[in-house]
Amino acid sequence: MFAFILRRLIQAMVVMVVVAFIAFMLFQYVGDPVVFLLGQDAKPDQIRQLRTDLGLDQPFFVQFWHFLLNAVQGEFGLSLRQGAKVSRLISERLPATLELALVAALLALLIGVPLGVYSALKRGTFLSQLFMTISLLGVSLPTFLIGILLILAFSVGLGWFPSFGRGEVVQLGWWQSGLFTADGWHHLVLPAITLAVFQLTLIMRLVRAEMLEVLRTDYIRFARARGLSDRAIHFGHALKNTLVPVITITGLQLGQLIAFAIITETVFQWPGMGLLFIQAVTFADIPVMAAYLCLIALIFVLINLVVDLLYFVVDPRLRVGRAGGH
Repeated sequence: MFAFILRRLIQAMVVMVVVAFIAFMLFQYVGDPVVFLLGQDAKPDQIRQLRTDLGLDQPFFVQFWHFLLNAVQGEFGLSLRQGAKVSRLISERLPATLELALVAALLALLIGVPLGVYSALKRGTFLSQLFMTISLLGVSLPTFLIGILLILAFSVGLGWFPSFGRGEVVQLGWWQSGLFTADGWHHLVLPAITLAVFQLTLIMRLVRAEMLEVLRTDYIRFARARGLSDRAIHFGHALKNTLVPVITITGLQLGQLIAFAIITETVFQWPGMGLLFIQAVTFADIPVMAAYLCLIALIFVLINLVVDLLYFVVDPRLRVGRAGGH
């Protein structure tokens, strides 16, 4: 187990160094930060002095090493658009994105898994076919269209939910949360549903397909021959063995929810990292773009590590295989 974790950590470090190098290249080839900071009318002496202050007159790999050291400490310089520290901007926007993604992931799991199990156990019924038809719509419709339709129906038409913003938040240390206010939840409903629809339908179809595959295996037939109840077979054996690929997809989808909440945050003007990144791209704010790239890569790496560890908890065959190999 320790060797497995050590290998994963080494792989994660290599991935993060590569991503950091890509982010660092933004500073080299996407505009000149000195020009952004001083403007086109800056004097040559001012430009030379600022390059020296920023360390841009040093060799390439020296600059990259300093960039790595600062990145490890969470420092990516100043935003070229807002003039504030990038770390502060990220810390202000990160809670909104994480709360939106986590609520969307919980919705997808709590609804997608039961619907997938039901569609597998009751396949051929009218309700099961209806769920599968609706899931096709969820997979096919783009996220921005789902968000717009929800706004038209529940904000403009019925007036039940607000169409933009995060609502009232409370300050918990450096963390701003809308999960402890009724107004925060009121603003969260539509963006969370919009972000969850695709993941929900994907999980439902995956659970159904895996459940049908497991129910055809020999050990399920043996369990029936032993006289076990349908409940014990379906939920004690079949569902547990279905969860391994579901954990993989869910883990990766959680990373994608955080990384690609950009569209949802733009549609609902949700003040998260996605909206910050869109604004950074619009104004060529390279430090913010680099910080966003590194942070998203770190989130994916951590989620993949957690998913790999969960395999050992869910599937005993992996523990036996590791022990036998050792």
